[in-house]
Amino acid sequence: MSGYSAQIPASSQTVGPYFRIGLEYLSERTPGLTADMPGTIELRGRVLDRDGAPVTDAMLELWSPATVEDPSGGVDEGHGLPRGFRRAVTDANGAFSVVMERPATMQHENERAQAPHMLVLVFARGLLRHLISRVYLGDGQANHSDPVLMDIPEERRATLIARPDKSRASLYWWDVILQGTGETVFFAW
Repeated sequence: MSGYSAQIPASSQTVGPYFRIGLEYLSERTPGLTADMPGTIELRGRVLDRDGAPVTDAMLELWSPATVEDPSGGVDEGHGLPRGFRRAVTDANGAFSVVMERPATMQHENERAQAPHMLVLVFARGLLRHLISRVYLGDGQANHSDPVLMDIPEERRATLIARPDKSRASLYWWDVILQGTGETVFFAW
């Protein structure tokens, strides 16, 4: 049983509108990691349906393949997950908040560098499979040359860019819109 705590169920292995049961423990803020620490960011937003109504039982998994602290995307020894991995759940207003390490530019061999971003999986009632998206930081200098972002029609790119808060440099705002006008770009990976 010593390896049991390292075995974490994947969200797509769970069922129904109660899929958060058994997964929420990873959504708690990481002990010792706060938004005011150097190298961290806080991402806040809402998950909304096509009518703009809050989705109150959604869960987001965010993963940054490279962080400022660990450009290679290593494992956090505290919980055995990648350093840039976090879960966030929505509240009664569809709002979420997550503190994580600041993503870094990711370089691939023989390919253009990808701007700092986080991969996002969205789980919610009514979705038979999770949705896959990305979120980029709005103050990112490399966004204009990111190969994935540049493949998206210009008028849709804003749905993947978190807006920096003017009052606090480490705070960003990003809403996930599941359908309709302003729908977030989702990928079929």
